[in-house]
Amino acid sequence: MAIELTDELIELERRAWQEQQHGALTVETANAVQNAITAHAEATGQNRYEVEKELKRVVRHPDPDE
Repeated sequence: MAIELTDELIELERRAWQEQQHGALTVETANAVQNAITAHAEATGQNRYEVEKELKRVVRHPDPDE
């Protein structure tokens, strides 16, 4: 089963990743991402770990065709 992600979830992770790269990741941003991942996984019936893994892959290591 393919992991489904929303544009909002991807954008939130992008902001967190950018903050992390600049050494400025806040607890608030990190918590927002984690809470969004959990809520999305519960709402869609997906495995939370798999959602987080796919989200990080999409944001940090996107396929050239994406």
